[in-house]
Amino acid sequence: MQNDLGPLAGRVAGAPISWGVCEVPGWGVMLRPSRVLPEMQALGLTATELGAPGFLPGEAPVLNAELAAYAMSLVGGFVPLVLHDPAQRADAIRRARETAELFSVCGATRFVTAVVQDYDWSRPVPLDAEGMKVLATGLAEVDQVCAEYGLTQVLHPHVDTLVETEADVELALEHTSVLWCLDTGHLQIGGVDPAEFARVHGDRVGHVHLKDVRNPIAVQVRRGDLGLMRAVQQGLFCPLGAGDVEVDEVMLALESGGYQGWYVLEQDAALPDEPPAGVGPSDDIAASLAYIASRVASKLDPALRADSKLTAD
Repeated sequence: MQNDLGPLAGRVAGAPISWGVCEVPGWGVMLRPSRVLPEMQALGLTATELGAPGFLPGEAPVLNAELAAYAMSLVGGFVPLVLHDPAQRADAIRRARETAELFSVCGATRFVTAVVQDYDWSRPVPLDAEGMKVLATGLAEVDQVCAEYGLTQVLHPHVDTLVETEADVELALEHTSVLWCLDTGHLQIGGVDPAEFARVHGDRVGHVHLKDVRNPIAVQVRRGDLGLMRAVQQGLFCPLGAGDVEVDEVMLALESGGYQGWYVLEQDAALPDEPPAGVGPSDDIAASLAYIASRVASKLDPALRADSKLTAD
């Protein structure tokens, strides 16, 4: 299936989590690469993020061969790191370097950092300004590692991390210099208007994750009444245009500001069982691609591309 993405052609990528691929125990059925990659390819996607550990091979030659078999390239991937604790900094930088080396050898360009309380994903203890400054030092060290490998680090606001709520986002914007992964869903869940973020902080955006959310469920997550996994299982995320996020306004604001990076369709899915081939997740991504074509690409002036600053390459 092909959609006319106009100036966005070649800049929209997939993510295995949209096919339910997640390392969290009890999340749902983990589909195999032999199912996911051909469906991405059939939808016209030519690039993907890495996905959960163990989904794709961790050795560069094998990973490159797996992707090449489906004419896919690697965008980068999601990397949880503990950076707020100086005592764990050396270990975090070691982890970052190992991942950055893999990404670089495989041609990726984006290193998507999630700042976690610990590697068991314990509920975060909110940082104050001084704590955020310590975290900023860690992010700056990861920036240096990424620069050595030709990568761009982006900070991912995310439920159950140290950059989760509106207050966290404001502190991180003020006290760090890192670029951001604008995740339309997680910003909305945290109480931040993604379109306003794109308009005001577009110069800080180095990567984008596109997802739509249903606000009634998002409010329950924000209040702490519902955990993220259960919320996903209850339909928190949905195809673009089916929820309450102004995804088109986000994209149009970024494009008008000269953004030329990736847009990754990352609509977290939890599958109770394996659907027949070509339906389920594939249908949802097809709907999201149609949304982008009709609500965003059709409104873009190719002349806007002239002064771009951040590219998908």
